This record gives sequence, C-alpha cells and structure tokens, in this order.
Amino acid sequence: MSKNPLALKIASIYARAFFVYSVETNCLHELASDFNNLLDFFRRTPEFVEYFSNPVFSKKEQTEVLVKSLKSEINKSTFDCLMLLVMRNRINLLPAVAANYLAIMFETARIKTIEIFTAFHLNRFQRGTLARKLRKITNAREIVLKISLDPSLIGGFLIKTKSKILDFTIKNQLKNLAKHLDSVLNI
Repeated sequence: MSKNPLALKIASIYARAFFVYSVETNCLHELASDFNNLLDFFRRTPEFVEYFSNPVFSKKEQTEVLVKSLKSEINKSTFDCLMLLVMRNRINLLPAVAANYLAIMFETARIKTIEIFTAFHLNRFQRGTLARKLRKITNAREIVLKISLDPSLIGGFLIKTKSKILDFTIKNQLKNLAKHLDSVLNI
C-alpha cells in the first residue's frame, strides 16, 4: 500500500465516495465484504498490486485483467467501483481505498477492530467472552478480533486498539517482577 500522503488522501476521498454510494444503493455490506476479501487477496498476491501500480499497462489491459480475475468473484457494485478507479487512473490506490472504506464503515457502525496477541490459540468460548468484555469496555456495537499467535509471550494476551495497549502477558508480568526485585534489592 502506498505511503505517499497525497495518494492516501486521494484514496480516502474515493473511499468516502464509495461509502456514500454504497449507502445510497443499499450495498454497504456487499462492498465491505468484497473489499475485505480483496485486501486479503492483495496480502497473498503482492504481484497483483504491483501490476496495477505499473504505468506501462493501459486502461484496457487493466480492465481485461480485472474482468478475467475478479468480475465473477465480486458484487457488480464493487466491480463498478473498480472500473471507476481504472478510468481515473487510480486503480493503484485500490488497497488504500479498500482499507479506508472498511475503516469508515466500522467507525460509522461502531465496529471496533482489536488486535489480540496470544501465546496459544483461543477457543470459541474464550474469543466470545473476550469480545463481549471488549464490547462493553469500548462501547462498541460489535468487535472484530484479529488474533495473532506469539509464543514469546509465554501466556496471557496483549490487546491493541488504535489508542491503547493492554498487556496481560506472563512475559510482561515477569518483566515487572524483575524490575520490582531490582528496586528492592538495590536498597
């Protein structure tokens, strides 16, 4: 995804326009689902994104690639949005547009995405309990958990939101205990 501030600003403008379009045409969830799947696809196939970032390929060639690879896989409204990006020579911004669209939708719907880092897999009951507690704490209508495994944490979990990090890991508790012992032993 582009790190260029101007490109990110342009992507956010398109994302807002697509959001308004999806609300007006009642296809909010279809676009969100497609954009989420596209972001997943881009992570797995970076060469696809590189292709659309290459100015050597014409609009016609880019359209043909999109028709052959994505048209049957996504909603017509989503495909129309992609065609608009191709027409305006902005298809290279698609990953940033998709990410911004999802952020706008989540914010509007009071859906919070929270990253969880844990040493072990969480079962369905644990994920549900954690989501309910986080929903209550954050006053969100819905919580989307992105869970990553990190065996170095030893046990417990680390919660990351946009503005906070809550560390309930054994690794952190051991580090705090070591600091405490150091301060007590230095007396």
